[in-house]
Amino acid sequence: MSQAPANGHTHPNQFALMGQRRFAPFFWTQFLGAMNDNIFKFAFTVLVTYHLSVSWLPSQMAGLVIGAVFIAPFLLFSATSGQLADKYRKELMTRWVKDLELFIMCVGMAGFFTGSVPVLLGCIFLLGLHSTLFGPVKFAYLPQHLNEREITGGNGMIEMGTFVAILLGNVVGGVLIALPDMGWLTGAKAVALICLGLAVVGRITAQLIPTTPATEPTLVVNWNPFTETWRNLKLAHGNLVVFRSLLGISWLWFFGAVFLGQFPSFAKDVLHGDEHVASLLLVVFSVGVATGSLLCETFSRRHVEIGLVPLGSIGMSVFAADLWLASSGLVEPAVRHTVSGFLAQTPHWRVLADLFLLSLSAGLFSVPMYALIQLRSPASHRARIIAANNILNALFMIGSSLGVGALLSHGVSIPQVFGWLALANAVVALWIFLLVPEYLLRFAAWVLSNLVYRFRVVGDTHIPSEGAAVLVCNHVSFIDAVLLMAASPRPVRFMMDHRIFRIPVLGWMFRLAKAIPVAPRAEDPAAYDEAFRLADQVLAEGDLLCIFPEGGITRDGELQPFKGGIMKILERRAVPVVPLALVNLWGSFFSRVENGTAMVRPFRRGLFSPVSLVAAPAMAPADVSPQKLQDTVAGLLRPQLA
Repeated sequence: MSQAPANGHTHPNQFALMGQRRFAPFFWTQFLGAMNDNIFKFAFTVLVTYHLSVSWLPSQMAGLVIGAVFIAPFLLFSATSGQLADKYRKELMTRWVKDLELFIMCVGMAGFFTGSVPVLLGCIFLLGLHSTLFGPVKFAYLPQHLNEREITGGNGMIEMGTFVAILLGNVVGGVLIALPDMGWLTGAKAVALICLGLAVVGRITAQLIPTTPATEPTLVVNWNPFTETWRNLKLAHGNLVVFRSLLGISWLWFFGAVFLGQFPSFAKDVLHGDEHVASLLLVVFSVGVATGSLLCETFSRRHVEIGLVPLGSIGMSVFAADLWLASSGLVEPAVRHTVSGFLAQTPHWRVLADLFLLSLSAGLFSVPMYALIQLRSPASHRARIIAANNILNALFMIGSSLGVGALLSHGVSIPQVFGWLALANAVVALWIFLLVPEYLLRFAAWVLSNLVYRFRVVGDTHIPSEGAAVLVCNHVSFIDAVLLMAASPRPVRFMMDHRIFRIPVLGWMFRLAKAIPVAPRAEDPAAYDEAFRLADQVLAEGDLLCIFPEGGITRDGELQPFKGGIMKILERRAVPVVPLALVNLWGSFFSRVENGTAMVRPFRRGLFSPVSLVAAPAMAPADVSPQKLQDTVAGLLRPQLA
């Protein structure tokens, strides 16, 4: 049985996965499949647009019709494909899908050789079915082979590979179909042969994918796509964080579809360039998404860092708005720009920079959301939840086409569409982040740990990525909890002095984080008992709880005696206890100083001052006492301060 490696099993970066059987064959299989789809689609679109005259398929409608036929199976069969991916071993599902691709390309060869548009259009539908069947397998496969520290990088590689494959597919399809006739070999026949060859290579790489057990082998498949689609959506809705993340990803597809659909018209009517300028826009967009996807692992310190999602969303709105401004009012030249002529104009560099940065931001937005869905979805239902995501994606993309079409038909220019999209993205993002405050909290933690401090985590593998545990840490500043959020691979519930909730902004943030206020028993016995009841509930649900046993923020930078609250928690529920130590935070803006004041000099220690969190191995509950914990935390502090 193939399992994700243990958390302690680490690699230098995401590229190391390309040398391992658990990842590389699967990566190349999905890469070749995506590339093949796009070679076939783009070549067929060009063939119908420029070379074949079909009365029932006008050239100006070819791209729209082909796109609609390709996406139809996502709506019809995603629910079924999710069930199949949960029921059967995923390496077998992948091989069956690649067998289907071989069949499609054999039929497609007949279509290209004879110039039969109905046959080729049927192949487009089957390619859509091929992608529909593979989608749930693709995202459900990774959590079975990658651990929490690897899954962000793995998703980044998959996203990068997908967009590079799309780009190469369009380029290769365009080049092949335009080849001049060379005796028996025409451009259409060259496309058919290359597509068949890629399908064969993809089938070979699929054979190398390791065994990946079924997660729900006893599942009885419901073949009714309509009732199963509704059931999948209800299933996804059962976990609100996951469901709203699905909506976030679907919104990203809405956002991206606007740009991808408008590149030809944008290049021709707004930028006054030829068809090669439209290709340049696609290249810049694809490279941007690929770059953002790969950067996720670096920015997240190899954890699933959903704090990157608000960062990506901000970038999407800012750069889409600037693209509207940069592309408005460009002067039309006497002759359409070639790529070299386009690049010779300084204002056009701003357009390309905006396009690159908004697509990079889209990569930062998408990868953590996919990783979050994979980790938070039950393994037995993961593929069906991914299938629900595909259904929503298809609906949002259709809505995107209809919405943009309505705007353009009412006289809205393409740059203005980008401006309205920037505003809509800001509104949608704010709505999602207020519904799921975990995104905003993680964003605040990410900003603090990356842009205010140079935050380093030592022994982060000791912080458990699953199961109940209590984190115990020294209390140095008002933002200790925020830094611990940044260090933890998953949400943490904090027990905190009730007075901290009165501090503006920080109090609001901790309420969003559902921190548990603790009042002294002598002051409010009911609130004291309720705090420990809630703490036990957190642990009963298998989550992380963090306490600061000193009972308050240090006033002199020294470790204060630990109180007995940890023993009260363990009496109710015996769980592992992880000692932590925050180092070099004393004396910063958010900590107290000798006179007891705090947050009075914003740059007391300057920007990017080094701060560390050191974690020790978990202690068994039977070995825990306040004095032992205090000694352990003091020991963590000592070598760091020496």
